[in-house]
Amino acid sequence: MIRDSAVRERLAAHSVAGRYELFLGLGAGLALLGLVLFFLRGLSGDEAARAWQIFHVNWLYFTGIAGGSVALVAAQKITKAKWSGIIVRFAAAAVGFFPVSILGLILIFTVGYHHVYGHMEHELPGLFPAKAWWLSHPVMFTRLLVGLVALYWVGWRLIRADMVPDMYEARGAVTGARRQKFERYAQKAGFDGSPVMEAVQEHRIMRLACVYAILYALAFTFVAFDGIMALQPHWFSNLLGGWYFMASFLAAHMLLALTMLYGTKHLGIRDLLSAKQRHDLGKLCFGFTVFWAYLMWAQFQVIWYANLPEETGFVFARLWGNWLPVGRAVLLGMFVIPFFGLLGVTPKKTPAILGLFATVSLCALWLERYLLVMPSVTAADGPRFSLAEVGPTALFLGLFLLTYALFARTFPMVSPRLADITLNRELGHHGAAHYEQDEADKDYVHEQDVEKDLGKGTTDH
Repeated sequence: MIRDSAVRERLAAHSVAGRYELFLGLGAGLALLGLVLFFLRGLSGDEAARAWQIFHVNWLYFTGIAGGSVALVAAQKITKAKWSGIIVRFAAAAVGFFPVSILGLILIFTVGYHHVYGHMEHELPGLFPAKAWWLSHPVMFTRLLVGLVALYWVGWRLIRADMVPDMYEARGAVTGARRQKFERYAQKAGFDGSPVMEAVQEHRIMRLACVYAILYALAFTFVAFDGIMALQPHWFSNLLGGWYFMASFLAAHMLLALTMLYGTKHLGIRDLLSAKQRHDLGKLCFGFTVFWAYLMWAQFQVIWYANLPEETGFVFARLWGNWLPVGRAVLLGMFVIPFFGLLGVTPKKTPAILGLFATVSLCALWLERYLLVMPSVTAADGPRFSLAEVGPTALFLGLFLLTYALFARTFPMVSPRLADITLNRELGHHGAAHYEQDEADKDYVHEQDVEKDLGKGTTDH
């Protein structure tokens, strides 16, 4: 068993060896560039409105990805998944973006409120009193702030609880303030490495995962309703909340495909990332791509069939005229290209191909958020993209990379105990009379992969 070998010690050492200089440098550079451009374009002038509107688009996009990534971790815990032990922490690292998301929300509802929601000042008086109150500035802001703070608090506690056993195991591989942090986290949780405390910690993780999954659906439904649907207050769709948080959940899987491919190489554990693990993740990426299309069609069909002006106007504005090319790009990038690209077995197992279609899907999701927001708020007759849009986009992308890198440089990016489960499960398949469908012996980790030296340090590429 791996538990009795030196592999766990090497995994613990490699889990804290990543420096993520590429993410750190690129993130800091993009954040600085975006901040400068945003200050130049977003504080005054004719392009200020567009800058704040695209700021809102990016907030919806990156907030969704960060929350969806932690939801992915919660789903793995609830289902007691055994295949993802080596890679699941690459999704958990997105929790570092949560403070940025809260700050972005505060800025939108203070400095940027007039540019994003200003048109509602003329529409709210014509609504029913209850709806006008529900969509008023203080009520909407309070609702979103309370919901997201509760979600993020539970999300951070979930990730921290999942890391405590790994920090306890890896404390000997770090020194100074980092070791003190690891020991403090373990001590605060009362974790001492004993079987009893391991069971207690697993129960705590499961409980937090279940709570997070419920809060994720509720809080992100409000984000969709208040961040997208409220921009056109006469339009409504009960399915929009599910569409938003499930698309974010899909994006979390696509992002994990990219961070997994980079992270395992950076940490020097690429040999432990088997084709079986890539195939499992690829199947989830494919499945949730189809589910996104199902939700899109379920929403569109009801609106089209009812043919009510207060419902069809929202769809018509996005699938006609100058916005139609964006709508086509969303359909192609979110469904058509990933569907046919990941339909076969080989693309899911091949790192470059899986990474390519994951990138296409993530870019298309940004366009989807753009299409959902901009026609409701912009004065332009079609899509525009100049420095006013570049600034906030670069700022959010840079901050996401930066917070991810800071998390990765602080906490273990591989869980030895979860990797133990995954590797032993894969090693147990060798010599079996039957393998899982579309799998072969070569797709699993082999004994020589586990027992050999896992690499000499890390590299950035």
